Amino acid sequence: MAKADDFREKQYAFAAHIRDPEHNAAPVAIEERRLAIYRDLFFNNLHSLLSSTFPVLKKLYADEHWARLVRAFMVDHSAKTPYFLEIPQEFVDFLQNEYELQNDDLPFVIELAHYEWAELALSVSNDENPQDIDPQGDLLKGVPVKSVLAWSLAYKYPVHRINESFQPTEPGAEPTFLVVYRQPDDELNFMELNTVTAALLEKIEANETDATGRELIEQLGKEIGWPDPEGFLQHGAVALTAMRDKHILLGTKK
Repeated sequence: MAKADDFREKQYAFAAHIRDPEHNAAPVAIEERRLAIYRDLFFNNLHSLLSSTFPVLKKLYADEHWARLVRAFMVDHSAKTPYFLEIPQEFVDFLQNEYELQNDDLPFVIELAHYEWAELALSVSNDENPQDIDPQGDLLKGVPVKSVLAWSLAYKYPVHRINESFQPTEPGAEPTFLVVYRQPDDELNFMELNTVTAALLEKIEANETDATGRELIEQLGKEIGWPDPEGFLQHGAVALTAMRDKHILLGTKK
């Protein structure tokens, strides 16, 4: 039993040193040359994965700052998954719930990281759409169905526009509503939505009473106090058709 405890302690010491060599001494029984190989291997693999998953975010940070952020994740976060492809989601969770933003951090780092993660997660999603759908169904008379491969997202910052030449320091005057969607050929795209269309898409997704497209649009018009119900219905019908054309909506329930 003593040997098992001793081995476990050595494992913990080794792992602690690999994650945070600055604050955890190297195990005395392991040659420094070998330790250096492990240290570099673990850090570089994680650095490479996060850099490829969050390319825009990585490009906006200086190399040293980005490496520091990766190291903070490695040191402070206890991953809950053994799967390599799920590590980026753990990084987003870390930024959202554990990381304390520093003065030199980008103010939109959390939202941009989430947006870039969503693109990866959707590209590898195994979710399948229902088959009992009429792709040419009447979207006003029938019950519109949203694709499970279309994700509605809302941000304070216009994350889809952020790049090296556009880095907002304050949130937008209005929230940014996006839907990221995967087409039948697996190509990823996004569509920016106005507030009303985003609310309509939310109603479609939450529709548990099989309300028709017309009923959902009329409900929304009443909720926001739109003064021209017939005109609002026409605008809503155009929005439904546009979303079906982009495979955000599959069609209607059979």
